[in-house]
Amino acid sequence: MTTTEEAPGLTGAAAGALDAARAHLLGLQSPEGWWKAELETNVTMDAEDLLLREFLGIRTEEETAEAARWIRSQQRADGTWANFHGGPADLSTTIEAYVALRLAGDPPDAGHMLAAAKYARDAGGIEGSRVFTRIWLALFGQWSWDDLPVMPPELMFLPSRVPLNVYDWACWARQTIVPLTILGSLRPVRSLPVDLAELRGGAVPPDGAKGWGRVFNALDRVLHVYEKAPVRPLRRAALRRAADWIIARQEADGCWGGIQPPWVYSLMALNVLGYGLDHPVVKRGLDGLERFTIRDEKGRRLEACQSPVWDTVLAMNALGDAGAAPDDPALLRAAHWVVGEEVKGLGDWAVRRPDLPPGGWAFEFDNDIYPDTDDTAEAILALRKVALPEAEAPIERAVRWLNGMASRDGGFGAFDADNTRGLCTKLPFCDFGAVIDPPSADVTAHVVEALSKEGLAESPVVKRAVVWLLKAQEADGSWFGRWGANHVYGTGGAVPALIAAGVRPEKPAIRRAVAWLEEHQNSDGGWGEDLRSYEDPAWIGRGGSTPSQTAWALLALLAAGERSAAVDAGVRWLVENQRPDGTWDEDQFTGTGFPGDFYINYHLYRLVFPISALGRYLEAAT
Repeated sequence: MTTTEEAPGLTGAAAGALDAARAHLLGLQSPEGWWKAELETNVTMDAEDLLLREFLGIRTEEETAEAARWIRSQQRADGTWANFHGGPADLSTTIEAYVALRLAGDPPDAGHMLAAAKYARDAGGIEGSRVFTRIWLALFGQWSWDDLPVMPPELMFLPSRVPLNVYDWACWARQTIVPLTILGSLRPVRSLPVDLAELRGGAVPPDGAKGWGRVFNALDRVLHVYEKAPVRPLRRAALRRAADWIIARQEADGCWGGIQPPWVYSLMALNVLGYGLDHPVVKRGLDGLERFTIRDEKGRRLEACQSPVWDTVLAMNALGDAGAAPDDPALLRAAHWVVGEEVKGLGDWAVRRPDLPPGGWAFEFDNDIYPDTDDTAEAILALRKVALPEAEAPIERAVRWLNGMASRDGGFGAFDADNTRGLCTKLPFCDFGAVIDPPSADVTAHVVEALSKEGLAESPVVKRAVVWLLKAQEADGSWFGRWGANHVYGTGGAVPALIAAGVRPEKPAIRRAVAWLEEHQNSDGGWGEDLRSYEDPAWIGRGGSTPSQTAWALLALLAAGERSAAVDAGVRWLVENQRPDGTWDEDQFTGTGFPGDFYINYHLYRLVFPISALGRYLEAAT
């Protein structure tokens, strides 16, 4: 354990910062007990919302103007849009934003539109955009369905044991792919009041696929021939099966999985199958979008998803770390709400675990078909901080469910067990986002920590998960972060989990992690890691300091027993960068949806993780 003399007054300053942050957090709690802050992504959500409404014939001038105002506010000086704050320009995001502004009436010869179109052409134009952007354009006759990869709805008939069945995809991908098989089969084309010739960039790049990629490209050519055959009984049955599958997975609030992609594609797929706007399923789906809509002075925008369960359990854990008593009224209100959110029914996860009784928690208000191991682990930790007898049975069911969700290799994925078949990632259709849900270090770490604190550190499940984590450590001593940015997040989760499971702080794995964190501390005392680290190793552990990432590093160092100059500097950074109202600014995106493709700014991260770090720092100082 490294030690240092505490800087004079730092403990008192940290206590003052913690008090202010705790007061701010308590002021954000809803009367029902939950917390939910904005989940910020990028403008494709808003562009696609306008395109959805154009497709269904329900787009209004007011909605369009509000959304356009938000989209314009996110355009950079060079005319482009990015997928995260300060990130590189993204071709597909820029094209979709441009189309939305054309719908809003922005003339193509306006300066901001000329700059966007020029970038798009220079970067490859529509031809170089991702498959999902070209699907949107095909829906409006701006791209040919013949030039898109084929995903036939007959996939619905493949048993779960056969490769490329729908359950081989991660839950977010399968919910998106099923409605897209309907759209790709029926190939609807609706009118668009503008033409996009100015976004054409040139010829499609030559196919450089190798191995399985080449095989699937050849298969795709065969499927294109099959698609042109007359409608067949098998195809009609497949379309019915796909529609039934979609309808069965609509959640209580009208969403699909609580996330935007399957939601919008499901609405359009059902519409082309003849489900009118007044059909209860479609109406409920459209009405539900309102809950995900934010309106302010910058305009109208949609959240890609919402995180009330996640935000609430993180807030509870933060308050517990800050010294809240088990009978604290705020904790009790939150705990009652969390207990009421327990998932008690079966979901898609049961396809791979048919004999496992349900339990655990999902991410959102209403996505009970898709509970996840990450929320469940954090919920167990949170409920253990509260004196609430009614939580005992839900915790027991959640522990049982977590134990049963271990994958064969000992690690934990987020939503499914053994969702590891990589074959579907080779399909030409899958050029955007993670499409499978294999075990990850951050999720496995959270499960290990929760189960260990339930007294199960010596259980076979936890022991195998610990071995998995140790094997997953990178050569430099860090861990990859699947759901947060990036190695700072992975390491910030793995070290406390291993310590909770009984790995001693002096062990090589912990020492290497501590050394990596200290080596990557910024000169200002904080930590940060740019999201470009997912694609460019030069960015690993590098980036401007942020409150959430600084807190993650501190949580790891404190768990490892460090009382060092690095810890003091990190705490000092949090104290000195706190806002007068008790929270912190964090424009950077530190959450991850799909590594390399889709990122999230959880607006509560900047508050809950610093509270946990300051609370644990002060506890260690006593």
